[in-house]
Amino acid sequence: MSCRYILDTNILLFDPQSLLHYGGDEVILTLEVIEEMDTFKHDPNERGRSARTVAHLIDELRARGSVGTGVAMDNGGTLRVLCRIPPPGDGLPAFDNSRPESRVGNSILSAALFLRQSDPQVPVTIVTKNVNLRVRADVFGIEARDYDPARIRDTDLLRGWHALEVDAPLIDGLKEGRSAVIPELDTAPNEYVFLRDKGNPRRAQACRVAKDGRTLWPLIETTRAVCGVRSLNPEQTFTLDALLDPTIPMVTLAGKAGTGKTLLAMAAGLHQVFADNRYQRLIVFRPTIAVSRDLGYLPGDLGEKMRPWMQPVYDALDLIRSQDRLAPARTLPNDVMDCDEIAVEPLTYIRGRSIPNQFIVIDEAQNLTPLEVKTVITRVGSGSKIVLTGDPHQIDNPYVDARSNGLTCLVDRFRDSPLSAHLTLVKGERSALAETAANIL
Repeated sequence: MSCRYILDTNILLFDPQSLLHYGGDEVILTLEVIEEMDTFKHDPNERGRSARTVAHLIDELRARGSVGTGVAMDNGGTLRVLCRIPPPGDGLPAFDNSRPESRVGNSILSAALFLRQSDPQVPVTIVTKNVNLRVRADVFGIEARDYDPARIRDTDLLRGWHALEVDAPLIDGLKEGRSAVIPELDTAPNEYVFLRDKGNPRRAQACRVAKDGRTLWPLIETTRAVCGVRSLNPEQTFTLDALLDPTIPMVTLAGKAGTGKTLLAMAAGLHQVFADNRYQRLIVFRPTIAVSRDLGYLPGDLGEKMRPWMQPVYDALDLIRSQDRLAPARTLPNDVMDCDEIAVEPLTYIRGRSIPNQFIVIDEAQNLTPLEVKTVITRVGSGSKIVLTGDPHQIDNPYVDARSNGLTCLVDRFRDSPLSAHLTLVKGERSALAETAANIL
């Protein structure tokens, strides 16, 4: 039996192709959703691009027939714009539309109740990212769900590393430089394994999974320092190995605050720019999404306007510089904070660029949508390496959540690719207070 799916505006902004996802079913949009989409079409960002894409899709379908009565789509489904809902009465409740922010949600609820009343045999489902709308729909007995085009495994499941106890002969062989295969271990290319001796837990060996996704090779340099920064736990050791490997063009780092994601990424980038001369420049991008209420327009030129947004990057850079000064052999120049080999930029203007031979860091990538992440990854030019960092459980973008954000989707889609490596860092190293706060608050 076919179903009816009523899509909310936030679904269309999140994925403009969502109209085509429900093959064989009827997709319904209320007129209020169309009108709300129109308010976003001039936005100079991915939200505006999504609004324009949806408008063009509907316009192309309109050429096949009336969207008011229903028009067939290539996937076997139909699209209908519902604009004539009977007034309250005859079993339909009256909603308060005095608040503009409630108008669209109320129109979706009214449409669902009307469709269920007019044809009870056909199931009606509201698809929205608005949790409160899903709760209100449940009160009226209407099914409501989030948009889930494909089951995305989150970064808590895909950690990128494994811990395992094995027999001593296996560790002996790895310490001698030989490879190993553990058939019962489910691994992907460029994942990591931390092996402990069953008889002596203090005896261990860190390994990396080869490109074939099966063979384990021992890590040799596990105490290496980059710009004075050393790994403080096995996860950070794995992270530095992936960041310093030129054969892995993309690395994704997830984890709670204080685990060292941004610090390690920047330290590895600076080392490969100034010590190895592998890349021409370190460039750091951050999305400009505020944690609390936005302060509005900031004074000054572009650099001065961006300073508050980019201050976490400068904090990390200052810490790396102080650690580098304590190292026996310094890597960074004295004027590292002002040299041309380092650039800190907003993510807003990345579209259309091609970035070759550079070490690229995308910080706070959990605030990006999958389409925005696709835009970012397709900017990477020949000879460049890109690192995306973020905490999927600290999201400030209202249009994504822990599973639907761009970083999580990227980790899931690239898990089996030999071109990428992913690490979820668990142990916080910022301070005892920060680690405790991240765990209990």
